[in-house]
Amino acid sequence: MALGPEGEDIDILDNFHENFMNAALEEAERGLREQEVPIGAVVVQGETIIGRGHNQVEAKADPTAHAEIMALRQAGSALGEWRLTGCRIYVTVEPCLMCLGAIRLAKISQLIYALREPKSGAVRSKIGAVWLWGDGKLEVIEGVGRERSLSLLQSFFAQLRNDGSRRGTEVWP
Repeated sequence: MALGPEGEDIDILDNFHENFMNAALEEAERGLREQEVPIGAVVVQGETIIGRGHNQVEAKADPTAHAEIMALRQAGSALGEWRLTGCRIYVTVEPCLMCLGAIRLAKISQLIYALREPKSGAVRSKIGAVWLWGDGKLEVIEGVGRERSLSLLQSFFAQLRNDGSRRGTEVWP
């Protein structure tokens, strides 16, 4: 623990993670502006963001264009290497099974996500697949940036319902 500017106890690690989650939330907001489900991700090596992504499923007409996949692709290109050993990924929503598989295949060492995804979350919510590998090489932290992520998603789906969109039937809990 350390002392914050007002003398309060702060956890330096929490602030460290919050800074990178804020970058992922900025990506989610970018997706929101593009009328995509507002989910964002960043891949970090040390203290440097090497990959950014937001959902682009609608824009690319590609069901695999999830935020995590986009960020992993950019990070791999930045390093010239698909193995992202020692890197961390920050995601605004719990990854689905496809994205969790890609995170594991990329050899990411730490997954930090803001909010559980009750319908298709593969880490803890629906499937619990993070434990399938059983090698203990992926550390998971949940809850960083939760309120902001939840607010973005609730606003997005409420707007879709109000607009009568074909996607507006979904509700974020």
